[in-house]
Amino acid sequence: MAVIGIDLGGTKITGALFDKRGDILCEISHLLKHRKGFEVGLLVLQVINELMKQSGYCKDDIEALGICVPGIANSKTGLVWAPNIGGWENYPLQKEIKEHFSNSKIIISVASDRTCYILGEKWKGVAKKANNAIYISVGTGIGIGLLIDGNIIHGKGDIVGAAGWFGIETPYSKEFERCGCFESYASGNGIAHQAKKILKEGVLFKESKLYTKEIDSISSKDIFDAVSDGDPLAKSVIEKAIELWGMTSANLVSLLNPEIIIWGGGVFGPATQFIDRIYEEASKWAQPIAIKEVKYEKSILQGKAGLYGAGYLALTSVIK
Repeated sequence: MAVIGIDLGGTKITGALFDKRGDILCEISHLLKHRKGFEVGLLVLQVINELMKQSGYCKDDIEALGICVPGIANSKTGLVWAPNIGGWENYPLQKEIKEHFSNSKIIISVASDRTCYILGEKWKGVAKKANNAIYISVGTGIGIGLLIDGNIIHGKGDIVGAAGWFGIETPYSKEFERCGCFESYASGNGIAHQAKKILKEGVLFKESKLYTKEIDSISSKDIFDAVSDGDPLAKSVIEKAIELWGMTSANLVSLLNPEIIIWGGGVFGPATQFIDRIYEEASKWAQPIAIKEVKYEKSILQGKAGLYGAGYLALTSVIK
């Protein structure tokens, strides 16, 4: 038996072929490179073809496919809404994959990245022994996967965990419309955006070396590199992110009383060094007993939580 798991992010896609034990037999990655709409759908199909070619399997050998998407996967319609992929407001991804296989027996499961992250951590990561765990993914955007009392939480429309829209800053700004308040400050894109705003205003932190860069090309990586060099502008932007990561996780601790909060995604990464400081910030805001019962940990899956979660979706659909 073999199944395919695919992790589709806002900037990269990774696919893997899994055996029945959950071991990865082969793996392939591609950058999206500004692809939009059906071009991204074609890249998904290309990854599937490359996995089969590399492994020697054919379409009829694949029993199930799970795919992790960066947004909302509607389990009733099979449509995907992904705000960081242009043209994916109601994208028929499940239908496209089904037609590509021309195999009525194959089981295709599409789930949000948030669901896949926490499934991956429960299956292969630091949440193996947990019944109450939260995965906070900070990458291009921000999403949260919830395992509460042993159950993955989905909500009415599979929208649970869209944490980018958390309202934790006033006054309201028009820039929050696309991805939300929290994401505008503390995601990878948000961190870069806040730095660019300051640079374009050209008033504060005149001594910052970031002024020597092409402003529109600045990324969150540039900000973290600058923090390491003691750059005052970069430090200001990251301090704000640490504050908001702490406040958000404190609210989650007070509301849900988890035993572990797992930090992952491309920003954690370089932001892993700040996890203790995030916990200190959260301790100011959270319910005092609950915050002492929770551990803050980095993901040990090295960015593969979504991939393992997608593989788990596929494997369990076959076992059922």
